[in-house]
Amino acid sequence: MTRSLFPASSIAPVSRRRAGRLAVLAAATTLALAGCAPAAAAPETPAASSAATASAEDVSVVDAWVKAADEGMSAAFGEIRNAGTADATLVSVTTPVSSMVELHETAADASGQMVMREKEGGFTIPAGGTHLLEPGGDHIMLMELSAPLRPGEEVELELTFDDGSSLTVSAPVKDYAGANENYEGGEHDGHGGNSAR
Repeated sequence: MTRSLFPASSIAPVSRRRAGRLAVLAAATTLALAGCAPAAAAPETPAASSAATASAEDVSVVDAWVKAADEGMSAAFGEIRNAGTADATLVSVTTPVSSMVELHETAADASGQMVMREKEGGFTIPAGGTHLLEPGGDHIMLMELSAPLRPGEEVELELTFDDGSSLTVSAPVKDYAGANENYEGGEHDGHGGNSAR
């Protein structure tokens, strides 16, 4: 029977020390290799990965209507809503029933009289907000009507925004007898004068 030259008690500590060194060496190697690997790209956030939404996709018009008229001029009203995260600016409107359409505001002139005039720069609908078009206030003016507008008929309006996007709205024609403001300078008197709205 052979006997070991080293007692068992003296072998165990050496093996444990060697195993510990190997474990530390393995961990250091793993960390070093991980440091050499290319960094993983951070995941894109939805805001960074998508382009800005067109204004027409975020905007809707509720309770739209057009004033009945036999000839000359009329106006369109309603509430423009912007569900987007950026302001939307309505810059023009076209319709088959009118050869000339303008965005108008009603404001006091130098003498304090309320007059209608073209709104420079259009109507801005704030992000998450609304812009009201109403008799006596902001409105879409339809001039040089191509035919009478009778109650119950529908008028198609194409709204164009400053980013080039557009939205088509259908508005019923309704009887309305109020809000007959004057035009600033009277430049539209030949189109129906004060009876436009």
